[in-house]
Amino acid sequence: MDWNFSTTLIGSLPYDDAKTALDRILDGNVTCPAWPQLPALGYSESMYVQTGCYLPGIEIDVNGKKISADTVNYDPTEIYTAILSGDESYFGHPDKYHKGLYEFILRDLSEFKAVKGQVTGPISEGLQILDRNCRPVIYDDAYSEIVRKTVNMAAKWQAKGLSKCNGNVIMFFDEPSLTLLGTPFASISNDQAAEWINESMEGLDCLKAIHCCGNTDWATVLRTDIDILSFDAYAYAHTIAMFPDEVSRFLEKGGTLSWGIIPSSDDAIEIETAGSLAKIFRENIKALVRKGIDEDLIVKRSLMTPQCGLGGMEVWNADKALIMLREVSEAMREHYGVSE
Repeated sequence: MDWNFSTTLIGSLPYDDAKTALDRILDGNVTCPAWPQLPALGYSESMYVQTGCYLPGIEIDVNGKKISADTVNYDPTEIYTAILSGDESYFGHPDKYHKGLYEFILRDLSEFKAVKGQVTGPISEGLQILDRNCRPVIYDDAYSEIVRKTVNMAAKWQAKGLSKCNGNVIMFFDEPSLTLLGTPFASISNDQAAEWINESMEGLDCLKAIHCCGNTDWATVLRTDIDILSFDAYAYAHTIAMFPDEVSRFLEKGGTLSWGIIPSSDDAIEIETAGSLAKIFRENIKALVRKGIDEDLIVKRSLMTPQCGLGGMEVWNADKALIMLREVSEAMREHYGVSE
């Protein structure tokens, strides 16, 4: 599919009710709308809770804003029965943790270019959930496998539901913890990370994306089974240009770059304009072209998003970011002479 700077969102928004959030998303600024996570409603809307709430032995402390797991005294029978039987309904998202999703699927989404969902990826979920000894559950072999299979089944359930709203579904696996690869804070190899990401995407009948809002080993990410690489282009586009061969192969086989060019912080959004961001964007594309990557191919295979979720912004600045997303997209299409 040719994207030509179509737009989507990463996940969170700062509004305190789902209807308002959806009204903002669907008012013409976003080409490929996404269901919103709503952290203003509390910890129940945490990305780690939303994906981890199905796990056996899981302990969610909404007031203490903490998710942990008892990896010793848990019974895996029920969840493995659902996994082995392919029972996706077991992983149907509880509405108390997914207010935005349930409002999203009530809307008419049929005329949009695509719709986007999201789950937390297996690396981030496994590193952020701690056992009772404050050790990340990713280091418990048996429980880590359950995390990966849970991510996979939750993504399948969500993609199947979204496909009833729109024939083109993009499923993002949000992986902020990929920035920890190669550091003492993540004692897993790049090969393990790639293998586990692929396991979590296996059998998914939609476009698959990884989102990482920091710097990581992009060569490792680009050799996974993703269709879309989503990255923070406002702060880290130069790191993508360090892997021209990998990026070129990715694009040539049909991959897409999703550029997080709109700032997701209050300070940055207040000093930027659509013109200044479009200029930064064009310079980032030129950097790839200078490395030998075809410009027309980059344009065709480019989506646009904010840097990361907008949930930490003031409401008025999030509104500004959504408008700016559309304005920068329009400026880029005009510059390169393409239509949506």
